[in-house]
Amino acid sequence: MVLVLVIGDLHIPTLTHDLPAKFKKLLVPGKIGQIICTGNVCDKETYDYLRTIAPEVHVVRGEFDENTHFPLSLTIPHQSLRLGVVHGQQIVPAGDADMLAALARQMDVDVLISGGTHRFEAFEFEGRFFVNPGSATGAWSGLWNGDATPSFALMDVQGPVIVTYVYQLVEGEVKVDKVEYRRPEPPKDNVSGAGMVAGVGQGAGRAEVPAGW
Repeated sequence: MVLVLVIGDLHIPTLTHDLPAKFKKLLVPGKIGQIICTGNVCDKETYDYLRTIAPEVHVVRGEFDENTHFPLSLTIPHQSLRLGVVHGQQIVPAGDADMLAALARQMDVDVLISGGTHRFEAFEFEGRFFVNPGSATGAWSGLWNGDATPSFALMDVQGPVIVTYVYQLVEGEVKVDKVEYRRPEPPKDNVSGAGMVAGVGQGAGRAEVPAGW
């Protein structure tokens, strides 16, 4: 079992001063094996903080990141799965399922992790799994009216299966939901139509927090 923290669009200190205190209590060293960040960290202090949580940190570059050496995309092997990571500036319109699927095919990945929209999403499309952890700080986005809901995801990788726990700060309380993806065997790349697996308010089951949390 590998626990992977998927986080992004923190925008510290440009749009907000820090992570929510209730999130910081959960993100402690020794629990997480790897961090995948979808960008917009944005400063070195926040990046250094992430490095205190897990021994392995992967970051792609968002448009507001100070570090111009972060790559625009990454491919990370995880047991029998291939994970692709982008910030999301490649996707127009933002979060579009067809554009995400085209990029996943181009990168030849089973799972595509992206950010940029500041909204959590997890859905299966064309046999692949797509995850957007949202904004961990609930930073403002010009894409939507109103405030974003602070969120991050924790992925439990078990061979061809990924169980994704989404943590959202709703009215001052941390809510946890669960989404499960199993890679089709053989991969079905020609299935048409996007099917939402789950999301908050979209049929996600109340989750049991992973062991050790």
